[in-house]
Amino acid sequence: MTDRWHRTVRRALAVVCLIAAAAVPAGSSAASTTRSAALRVLQMNLCNSGRAGCYTGRSVTAAAEVINAEMPDVVSLNEICRDDVTVLEDALANVHTGGTVVSAFTAAGDRPSGSVTQCRNGEPYGVGLLTHLRAVTTPYTVRSGIYPTQDVSDPEERAWVCVHVPHALHACTTHLAATSITVALAQCRHLLDTVVPAIRRSNGYAPTVLSGDLNLRHDRFPDVRSCVPPGYLRIGDGALQHVMATTDVTICCSRSIGMHGATDHPGLLATLTIEGRRPGWTPIAQRQTPARAMYVRSA
Repeated sequence: MTDRWHRTVRRALAVVCLIAAAAVPAGSSAASTTRSAALRVLQMNLCNSGRAGCYTGRSVTAAAEVINAEMPDVVSLNEICRDDVTVLEDALANVHTGGTVVSAFTAAGDRPSGSVTQCRNGEPYGVGLLTHLRAVTTPYTVRSGIYPTQDVSDPEERAWVCVHVPHALHACTTHLAATSITVALAQCRHLLDTVVPAIRRSNGYAPTVLSGDLNLRHDRFPDVRSCVPPGYLRIGDGALQHVMATTDVTICCSRSIGMHGATDHPGLLATLTIEGRRPGWTPIAQRQTPARAMYVRSA
């Protein structure tokens, strides 16, 4: 009964926030409409390739249950099969009233075949991202790529994927090298120092959030904090999963979420606040441009 009551209250608050955002006059100036927006980011490594020892076959179901209970706005997914994204996209859409859910997936490379890494069921294997947008007309861009630096002893070539909502949110996820800490650090720096700035140059600035299993810790050398650029904040689960954000995004708090043995990683839920907008920032619910997506695969 308590869980049902909390979920009812959360849904009511979500509706109130959506109505309040939509009520902002389209002609309002940036100065007169400055506000903060709450953002719940859920990171999960689901170990669902079917090839690893941590595979249980239950992690996607468990992830859907967590989404249903926590009602996140952004969900980053590591070690998943392509079809898993569709299942969890539906789960996220079911907990939000109004708007739409954007999904993105990119497969890890497979060095021996020159193609993509596959799950045991033959589906491409990699990383995914789900983002709830407050209006179906919101424009967005999807970018993805394979890192130029890889551990050549590992057949899996690590990848990243980002969803960029102009002036509103730039969300990314990645699963960095597990077999070499120095390679993982190089990949982390490439994503934050090269990829993200390049997307900003072509698509415009947006408050940025990166969440993923980085295979780097804050209490061992090399420290994950050495790849956090100036102007970013970080919070983690005390192990390998982290959330980073630009300083116009306040990281309020985070907590680990048990997955009941369905995968070898807990979920990581971070509550963020996007601060008063920069010049030109437009609330997602205001924008009337037809939705569009551009998929760009880059090295």
